[in-house]
This record gives sequence, structure tokens and C-alpha cells, in this order.
Amino acid sequence: MKRLPNITSLRFFLALLVVIFHIPQFFDNRGLPTFYGLPLFDKGREAVYMFFSLSGFLIIRQLFDEKRITGKINLKNFYIRRIIRIFPLYYLVAIIGLLYYNIILPQLGFEFKSEYNLWEGIILLFTFFPNIFATFEPGGILEILWSIGIEEQFYLLIAPLILLISLKNIKAFLLIFTVLFIGLYHMPGLEFLDEYRMMFFYFSFAGWCSLLKFKTNKYCNILQIISGVLLLIYFTTDLFINSMSEFQYRVFSMVLFGFFLIFFTQKKISFFENKKLIYLGKISYGIYMYHTIVMQSIGFILLQLVSKYNISDYAVIVSSYLMIPLITVWIAHFSYQHYEKRFLALKSSYRNISQ
Repeated sequence: MKRLPNITSLRFFLALLVVIFHIPQFFDNRGLPTFYGLPLFDKGREAVYMFFSLSGFLIIRQLFDEKRITGKINLKNFYIRRIIRIFPLYYLVAIIGLLYYNIILPQLGFEFKSEYNLWEGIILLFTFFPNIFATFEPGGILEILWSIGIEEQFYLLIAPLILLISLKNIKAFLLIFTVLFIGLYHMPGLEFLDEYRMMFFYFSFAGWCSLLKFKTNKYCNILQIISGVLLLIYFTTDLFINSMSEFQYRVFSMVLFGFFLIFFTQKKISFFENKKLIYLGKISYGIYMYHTIVMQSIGFILLQLVSKYNISDYAVIVSSYLMIPLITVWIAHFSYQHYEKRFLALKSSYRNISQ
């Protein structure tokens, strides 16, 4: 399956939204000055949900195409590809987080109150249930892993189902799955789905959208612009969230993301096809995974400086919003080139169709 246009660069902007969402939370919790002034700074959750939609859009389309072309889905190769991409960085950050909160912080004289048994935490992390582990508030470095767990849990469930269902019924299945799951998610008595943030409907609906037939025509540019403007309003204002119930907002977000991705990927947009932006999109997984580690380090340094010197609030705010994203991008770049690529080189051995 050829690379869809514009998608890779979009990953970078979503990862950046997560970073700037966590900065004020982190600094406020530590008594450092920060800035909450724009709705854009409070859209990290929505950015993660759109990551879910983007992932479902790509992966379900990939599974569908494999079944259409080969008549089957090689589950072994599919899961090995997922392992190669996800596991090396996931387990590295999990180990760093466990060491940081349980050994490094106590050694530095900072008490971090753990709400979990260490072995229980290790088991939940290493068996890919970080979304359950996150309910124990294990610290930011470990808490962000919840979304990675949700992705892997969904694909463990959906890939065998797509294999078993006939090709002509896959679209109907995805739509039925979405409707049923979003209903179950908000049903009394099933609150654990929300507690563990098992938002599988974002993946399945976007996957359904990816399979819709849409011919590129004269209206393509108009639809790209309209969906882009809607998404821009969604992320830069509180217009939608303030006018809807939680249930309505989730359904609206799910539908907006899915249909935006249809129109967004129909035709190349020169800005999003910029080589530097595409590269930043390629390292967006690292940006997401490393940003809380960078935040901890920068926050610790700023705490020491503020306690010793008369540093203005403005200087702290500006330096934090500049240094954290820039250092995170640099570390993600270094990790991608010298750590992740060693594993990614293996993925080509497990491809079943041209991707």
C-alpha cells in the first residue's frame, strides 16, 4: 500500500499538541509559573484521540488491502511488525520510568508516593495494560504509556476479526462495532471502559472511513478546505466542547476525525509534504514517548534556578515552552537514528504486500 499523502506530517503536529498540553499541568503541579491562556494548550487529549483515528485509518486499510490482494491476513507478520515498531521504545521508556520514580527520585531526596505494588506495576506495564496501570497515578513518564496500550489491545482484537469476516462484510462490521462499542462505553455499569480509556470506537470508525470509495474530483479541494477549517476551529477554540455533552463531543470528534482523514489524504498538500515535516512526523512516536522525561529534567533544573536566583515568571514560561519541545525533538531524532532504526530495518522482512 503506497504512503498516503499529508498523514506523516500530521503526526508531528498532534504530538506537539500533547507536549504543550502537558507543560502547564506539570509546571503548575510543581509551583512553577506557566501559561494556560489559549484553548490550543488544552487539546492534548483530543490530539491523542485523533492519533487513535489516524492509526485506525491506516492499519485497518492496510489489513483490508492485504486480505483483498492475497485473500488472507498473515497475523504473525502483522503482529511482528507492530512489535518491531512499538516494543523497543515502549519498554525503554517503561524501564526509565520505573527506575526514575522508584530509585532515582528517592536517591535525590524527593519522595514520590506510589499507589501501586512495584511487581504489580511491572506486570501491568510489560503485559501491555498501561491504561490500567495509569489509574494508580504512577507518574507522568509512565502514565502516558496508556495510549500505546490501547492501540495494541485494539489490534489484538480487530486483526483476527477482520481475518474471519468476509471481505464484503468488513465495512458493515466496522460500523456496527463502532455503534455498539460507543454505546457500551457510555452504558451504566460499564464505567471501567471509561476508567481504562478503552476508546476503540475512534479506531474502528476511522477504519470504516478509510474503506469508503471516494473519487478525486473538482470538489476535493473544497472538501479539504472545509474539513481543515473545521478541525482548526476544533483545536483552537472551545466552541464544540462548550456546546455539547461529553457523549456528543466524543461522537462529534470521532466523526470529524474520520471524515477529515478521508478528504485530507485525497490530494497532496505541499505544506504537509515538506521533507522536514515528514521527518518530524516519522519521529513523532519518540516525541510523544520522551517528552515527559524531558519535562521532568527541565522542571528540576528550573526549580533549582528559581530557588537560587530572581528569575521572572516570563523567563520561566518562555524558556520552558521553547526548551522542552526543542530538546524533545532532538532526543527523538537521536533515538530514531541510533536506536529505533536498528529494529525498523527488520520490518521489511515481514511485509505481505507492498506498503
